[in-house]
Amino acid sequence: MLQPGGSPTKVLCLTNVVSPDELKDDENYEDITEDMRTECAKFGNLVNLVIPRPRLDGEPTPGVGKVFLEYVDVENSSRAQQGLSGRKFGGNPVVAVFYAENKFLEGDYEG
Repeated sequence: MLQPGGSPTKVLCLTNVVSPDELKDDENYEDITEDMRTECAKFGNLVNLVIPRPRLDGEPTPGVGKVFLEYVDVENSSRAQQGLSGRKFGGNPVVAVFYAENKFLEGDYEG
């Protein structure tokens, strides 16, 4: 699912960016979403941004702690992958890897 050195796709998966606790509060979630949208749009035409949130009942939620970015094409996602990998976010180095487009489109964020 995660393709660090594999073929580029239009979808990136970022890790080391957000923690589950940061995503619980609605206002904090909106701030993070807006910040990510603004920052990631600098690399190209961002079509979709998904940040899975923890469930209120405490059940595991696939993809929590990851940020998924869908760009208009592979050229844009490749530019974002190069620009975001290794950058510090909250003191942590961001890991940006290509993610299978079919999994993303199906809402499968397990990866």
